[in-house]
Amino acid sequence: MEIDTPFARATAVVLPAWIDYNGHMNVGYYHVAFDIAADAFFDWLGFTQAFRKRHGSSTFALESHLSFVREVKEGDPLRYEARLLDFDHKRVHFYQEMFHATEGWLAATYESLSVHVDIAARRTAPMPDELGQRLATILREHARLPRPWQVGHVISARPVARG
Repeated sequence: MEIDTPFARATAVVLPAWIDYNGHMNVGYYHVAFDIAADAFFDWLGFTQAFRKRHGSSTFALESHLSFVREVKEGDPLRYEARLLDFDHKRVHFYQEMFHATEGWLAATYESLSVHVDIAARRTAPMPDELGQRLATILREHARLPRPWQVGHVISARPVARG
């Protein structure tokens, strides 16, 4: 199995409805845009619609951290890169970067933790072994990528030195 390292198949365009009174993408829509990109990433990880239906499960977001690097405006084409940072029997820790698709600069980063859920019970549940094996294979490859400085970043009025 060939592993995209990083996963880089998601794209979008900044929609007019996403623009705020400052003339750039509103903060809330960064979450929307990253969530849409995460759908493609999670599908590739193995959390497909068929998987969810077969196992009566899905994933729910537990926590996320969004960093704004450079503003994007209406009509800007976007591309995303995603990587698996870690996982256990119930949780998936991942990271995404949003780039301007034609100019190449980094616009924002998104670190998130999701949990596997039994939909009928509406409770966390262990992932099936078949998925855990795929995630382990992907993690081995993605662990070779440099760890982004934003991962685990703490919000502070005083910048943290990047070593």
